[in-house]
Amino acid sequence: MNKIHRAVLVGTGGIGDAHVRAVADSRGRVELVAACDIDAARARAFCDRHGIPAAHTDYAAMLKAERPDFVLIAAPPGLHADMSIAAMEAGAWALCEKPLCASLAEFDRIAAAEQRTGRRTACVFQMRFASSNTHVRSMLRAGQFGRPLVAICHTLWYRDAAYYAVPWRGKWTTELGGPTMSQGIHTMDHLLDLMGDWTEIRAVADTLYHGIEVEDVSMALVKFANGARASIVNSTLCPRQETYLRLDCERATLELTHLYAYQKSNWKLTPADPAESGALMQTWEKFPPDVGSNHGAQLNALVDDLESGAVPLTSGPEARRTLEFLTALYKSAFTGTTVTRGSIQPGDPFYTALHGGQAPKREKKG
Repeated sequence: MNKIHRAVLVGTGGIGDAHVRAVADSRGRVELVAACDIDAARARAFCDRHGIPAAHTDYAAMLKAERPDFVLIAAPPGLHADMSIAAMEAGAWALCEKPLCASLAEFDRIAAAEQRTGRRTACVFQMRFASSNTHVRSMLRAGQFGRPLVAICHTLWYRDAAYYAVPWRGKWTTELGGPTMSQGIHTMDHLLDLMGDWTEIRAVADTLYHGIEVEDVSMALVKFANGARASIVNSTLCPRQETYLRLDCERATLELTHLYAYQKSNWKLTPADPAESGALMQTWEKFPPDVGSNHGAQLNALVDDLESGAVPLTSGPEARRTLEFLTALYKSAFTGTTVTRGSIQPGDPFYTALHGGQAPKREKKG
């Protein structure tokens, strides 16, 4: 009989519901035994609503009492690194919401804790785990679309004043960044998952409208190791919201259009040569059974990793690559320089703080 893994959740805000659904999608492999929130009434109401046995207000006490196999972290971003390390030190694997941590220095603390404890922390990057993405990625890596040449990566979202009125949002120490870290991080990680290693980035970041510390828009031009180029826009200023990822390859254009989640119907393929389109389309249409880009798909993959001893896809070098990319975007934006991969090392102010001790330019409202 397969083991049922014990899980606990910390943070019972809106994203906590997604983790409850993820546990339900595990088909009995994971059991949610407790949830924690500093607001006792909210924790109890959340547990009652979802049939979770135990409600806690103290994270350390919950870890000690419940002895979980998995900790699902949905607390405010500024707490993520310490909570992930505490989970591993308590003997659990952590599945932590993005952004995973506040700097490359914090990430390296998490990596050191992984080595010390033998446990793992995976960042929630659910866009990688849709079954349709696995299919598209395998075709890309097999060269069936030809060499990637140009990519577009847009996170065009909208956040109003009420969103930023939540005390921890819009601040470097607690939200850890603006749409670069809190919204566009998903699509940029998805881009890296498909395109592979990046080599250099040139970027801008500004605060154009919201009265916040962090940026509300960023843009970047990127070069990849395979020679391809990409343009990126991250924004919380777009009333007509859209998430758009496009790859133009030698033999075809791939497009993915959605908002917060997708399935295979959100993908579109346009072959370059109609004469060769038949064979390419035939392979393209061999999608596996459709599993969308949800937390459940990632949690099931993480359970597989724990049981097999594998390194999770969004742990270790892959997770660090994405964080280094975002750090380089900020450094480029705030210093006006092109930043190359591997250049941000201990001693660099951007190694210990995403903003490097600087802040985005703030434009006056018209």
